[in-house]
This record gives sequence, C-alpha cells and structure tokens, in this order.
Amino acid sequence: MKRQTIHATKKNLDAWYGAFSASQAEIDDFIAKDPVQFPLRYKKRADVEIAAFIAATIAWGRRDIIIRSAQRIFALMQDGPSAYVMAGDYRALSDKGAAGDKSLHRTFFESDLKYFCKGFKACYEKYGSLEKLFARACSDGDIWQGISLFRAEMATGNDGACSRHIANPEAGSACKRINLALRWLARPGPVDLGLWKKMPLSALHIPLDVHVARNARALGLLERKSNDKKAVIELTEKLRIFCPEDPVKYDFALFYNASSMQELE
Repeated sequence: MKRQTIHATKKNLDAWYGAFSASQAEIDDFIAKDPVQFPLRYKKRADVEIAAFIAATIAWGRRDIIIRSAQRIFALMQDGPSAYVMAGDYRALSDKGAAGDKSLHRTFFESDLKYFCKGFKACYEKYGSLEKLFARACSDGDIWQGISLFRAEMATGNDGACSRHIANPEAGSACKRINLALRWLARPGPVDLGLWKKMPLSALHIPLDVHVARNARALGLLERKSNDKKAVIELTEKLRIFCPEDPVKYDFALFYNASSMQELE
C-alpha cells in the first residue's frame, strides 16, 4: 500500500470512525464479536472494572476463542465479579503448579485467575475502586505511572509476586491489554463504556496489537519496527495530531485492514 499524506490519512481515519459510530448495526456486530461485551453486561462499578481487566487480560488469539474462554471465567463468578472477589470465593481455585491447575485461556490458568482476584481484593480494600488507583498515579497525565502502580499493587496483594499476565511498562512493554482495559473504561461509547471520569482521554495510549501496528506502518503512522512501549508512544503521538483530546478513538479504524481505508479517499 502506498503511504498517504497526513491530511489524507486523517481524512480516511475520521471518515471510517464516523461511519462506524453512526451505524448501530456495525456497533452491535463489533460488540458481539469482541470481549468488550463482558464488562458491558454489568451495571455495578466494581463489576465493570473487574470484568474489563479480566476480559482484556485474556484478549489475545482468535476472538471467538477469547469469548468462549471469558464465558467460562465469568460463569465462575455467578453473583458478579466483585462479590466473587470480595467474598474470597476465588480461594477454591487451584494454586500455581497444583495438579488441578487447569487452563482457562491458553496460558491463563486457574491460578492466574486466583492471582488476579487476590490482587483486586487488595486494591479495592486500599483504594475503593480501580479508577481511584489509576487517578492517584496519573495526576499529571502519565498513564504509564498508573500501569506501574496497578502492577505493584496487584503484586502486593499476592505477597510481592508479579504475574506474567500483567505487563511491565518499566521494562518497555507495550502493555497492550492494560491499555485496552483503560480504553474500555475511560472512553465514552459507542463501544467503550465511559465509566471513568477522572482519566483524561488525552492520556490514553493505543492498545498496540500486531494488526493495528501493521496497519499503522502501512499508513506511515509508525516507523518503529518493534511493537513495544516506544512504538505505542510514537503512534499515539501521531494520532494526537489528528485528535488531541481523544487520540485512541482511531483504534477502531486501525483495527481493520488498512486497504479498506483507501476506499474512503
């Protein structure tokens, strides 16, 4: 694909996002095939927050498999994720290395879900909500500080142990799945929930998966070859030129094949 001018790229991205936002059929189809459907099922703030982070954490691989895995996980939390966490019902899950430690989604096991539940419980007991945790660390708009604090607090709730399923921005990780959960929770619709009001949309960063990165490079929006933290910052900064107040809205356009955007010119 030939690279476009910045003006043409912005025009195409805005046109696709506008068309998507205006089509309820497109929105419904997207949600039905995406793990965002799970936090959308809940009304209670804590249920939505926990569901968002769990669903985003297992969001790698084929989306139909992700959804089946998420259905199994949330079926365990019959009375709601927050009640399951705060009542300590997760204690019945297997421990790491135990014979009954079964896979819930690829390399995400029962012991991993137990880790997350223990961490969530500690976070809610200390902060009252995950939004307050991130707001404390992100007062200057640096989302990476919030991610680092979240990782640290989850470890504190697990006797200092870190999880391979919670990315470390200090090690240069793109933190794709955490950024996805933050997009869901902070952005207003039509797909995202708009639950968090203390997180400025301008502070969000693109959830960089392989598909988005490939399309961004094809459009000349990303030069860096590695899909790491530096690439996330580079791409997000480019998107801020188009929309300083809400750069991550373009995630919806970049998620789809870049060739489709040529048709919008």
